[in-house]
Amino acid sequence: MSSQTKVLVLSALAVLAFSPMFVLHKIGAFDFWWWMSCNLIVLLAIGFLTDREYLVLLKKDLSTGLWRKIGIGLLSAFLLYLLFFAGNYLFRKWFNFAGSGIEGVYSFKGDAAGIRIALLMLIVIGPGEELFRRGFLQRKLSSVTGKWIGLLLALILYTGVHIFTGNIMLILAALICGLFWGWLYQKYQSMVLNVVSHTVWDIVVFLLLPFNS
Repeated sequence: MSSQTKVLVLSALAVLAFSPMFVLHKIGAFDFWWWMSCNLIVLLAIGFLTDREYLVLLKKDLSTGLWRKIGIGLLSAFLLYLLFFAGNYLFRKWFNFAGSGIEGVYSFKGDAAGIRIALLMLIVIGPGEELFRRGFLQRKLSSVTGKWIGLLLALILYTGVHIFTGNIMLILAALICGLFWGWLYQKYQSMVLNVVSHTVWDIVVFLLLPFNS
């Protein structure tokens, strides 16, 4: 199987895995957070098994400039939070639908305990999203189509699965985050940096300093 075919297959698998999750939220006791975690574990396993370069790049990333990457990751998470803080205020002020849309994002919490969500975000979801979506998909797409087209295609895939929710605020948030983290990865070529940024931002926005009323 060629490199192009592999990335197309995994892109399709990602869409098939994540789209129902954003519509159904849960199937019995298998809620959104378990569902997302399992999806990421499976997709990452396939990515590492089908791409010999993947693990080599990750090891190299971890072995060089680690504290600098962590620092930039933390700073980028802070800046992205400030952007959403301002956006939350302005959108609620300008658009009547914004409030219900933002509340709808937080409905994904369901009845899951905060500690479980935090642990899954820290161990699986934050790292997994960046390792798969940027570290694998964006990197592989960029190697085939060029860096800007690769970023755009990865952004479409990341944002597209949220469209099925019909929640404009969630779709817009995914678009902004996907563009931000896609650019961040393209600039620094560091999965570690992106993992720090995404994981910290997730935990702050969903659990520590949320935007719901």
